Amino acid sequence: MPNRPIRFLLVDDVPENLTALEALLRRDGLEIHKAHSAAQALEMMLVQDFQLAFVDVQMPQINGYELAELMRGTERTREIPIIFVTAADRNETRRFRGYEAGGVDYIFKPIDPVILKSKAEVFFRLARQAKDLERQRDELREIAHDRDLAIASLRAHADNSPLALVECDADLVVRGWSQAAERMFGIRQDAVIGRRIDTVPSFAAETLAMFADWIAAHDSLARHSAETVARGADGDIHCELYGSVLTDPSDGRASLSVQILDVTEGHRAEEVRSLLVGELNHRIKNTLANVQAITRQTLRSATDMKDFSTRFSGRLQALARAHSILSDVTWSSASLDELLDDQIKAGTLDCDSLRRSGPRVGLSPENTLRLALVLHELGTNAAKYGALSVPDGRVHLSWRVQAGELVLVWREAGGPPVRAPAAQGFGSTLIGTGIGDNRAEADWQPTGVIWTIRIASGFAVTPGPEATPLPEPEVQAAVTDAITGCRVLLVEDEPLVAMDVSCGLEDAGATVVRVAQTLAEALAAAATDDIDVALLDGNLGGEPVDRVAQALSNRAIPFCFVSGYGREHLPQGFNDAPVLTKPVDPDVLIRTIRLMASERARAAVAV
Repeated sequence: MPNRPIRFLLVDDVPENLTALEALLRRDGLEIHKAHSAAQALEMMLVQDFQLAFVDVQMPQINGYELAELMRGTERTREIPIIFVTAADRNETRRFRGYEAGGVDYIFKPIDPVILKSKAEVFFRLARQAKDLERQRDELREIAHDRDLAIASLRAHADNSPLALVECDADLVVRGWSQAAERMFGIRQDAVIGRRIDTVPSFAAETLAMFADWIAAHDSLARHSAETVARGADGDIHCELYGSVLTDPSDGRASLSVQILDVTEGHRAEEVRSLLVGELNHRIKNTLANVQAITRQTLRSATDMKDFSTRFSGRLQALARAHSILSDVTWSSASLDELLDDQIKAGTLDCDSLRRSGPRVGLSPENTLRLALVLHELGTNAAKYGALSVPDGRVHLSWRVQAGELVLVWREAGGPPVRAPAAQGFGSTLIGTGIGDNRAEADWQPTGVIWTIRIASGFAVTPGPEATPLPEPEVQAAVTDAITGCRVLLVEDEPLVAMDVSCGLEDAGATVVRVAQTLAEALAAAATDDIDVALLDGNLGGEPVDRVAQALSNRAIPFCFVSGYGREHLPQGFNDAPVLTKPVDPDVLIRTIRLMASERARAAVAV
């Protein structure tokens, strides 16, 4: 190893000779080891590495020549230089034998210190140079090892990265084509290496011209980027290009390294996003236009503000619930049975008084929204003037597909005598025209009105048994008692919604303790305010309200969610909390608060 010291071995059976040699050879950076016999020297050479051995020729048992021959027979000691030390005459025969045994030089006694040091210096310098070479060798090995690791890491990164790496020389001849490029363009590396890139069918002429311009600029500090369309393994792909020009320091020639990112999915996602934003904008404007029309027409036919509020709220709720149904099916196709079940849940229709029959039918989003309003008008008219205004009244709704049309028949029976209205109100107009280009006709029989609605398109009959009608939930029972004195925390970040709900609660006799519009305000109110119930929005400015719900739950304060989200998008773990969907029906809101306050009061008495 490079850090090993330089060691000389002195072999002589006379201790005084060893001491004299050691005294003459001693210097910094040199370790001197002494052996008193050939056997001891062999043992030491098997343990330590020596750069030079001074061996006395005349030794008992094994002389210096025999020791040299033994050293030449062992791999570990074969390369150790030997200088024989002898007091014999300078006999050529003896000298030849020493060289033949493996010696490199002789020192004759009496020893001349100058000659001894001069010869030792030669081997000391050779040993030190060998150490330097070993150190350089090890350093180069370490550098080569690190280089190989770096190259392997870069190659693995290039091969496994989503970025395709393409390298070209100054003549646009392909010199590098990563595995990611093989996957992206569907062309193997061996098919493109050594070819001009304009012969590879992956890039358009404009892109190739851009590559040529990058190299011609010969600016190694520039970082080029562009977007283009290339031909991939599965068709055209949208790419982002990131190019760097490298300069060879030996000859000054430029080369181009291009990293290519496939952004096709992102490009498609942006197109879908743009389409969705456009569709959302269209639907929102249509919805607002419908709300505006409902507002104006309801106002024109209302007898007073209370009548307007009741009618408008009912129609708006029907529209909102239809939106919820379509959201659950991702605005694809809603079931007619779901619309009827929704009217029952809302209290517009009585499941005990309604009979329905017909195949399973799916409706388009447009027909779903329109028919939701039509069913609401039919139900409210029947409850005011027709069959549902008396206990024994019945409504039979049947539907069938006839001559390519969906025909719905609403037949009332058991109600008061019916006659055609003298003037057609907004509700009747909505029923007659609310199905777009389709047709609706009324037959004013004395025993009950019969509406026949024909839908020409936007429906599909689906296989399967008819859906079982939902029972009327108990929560729809009428609530007439007030909630006077109930202390309510309202958590809502929309000022108009908060104002409307607050007014409705105060009109009903409740006290709104606080309107919390931020998460911090809501957390503080949930922890400290003296309240009986809480109304909790689904989120506040994009922040979830899980901690607010938990704080209320920890204080055993009942609350309900008032949100445009479904339960699956609301805080989890609070399944007992009611969910009211915006826009909320004021009567349902008051009824829900009364039930929550009653439950809390009963719990307090039990304790």
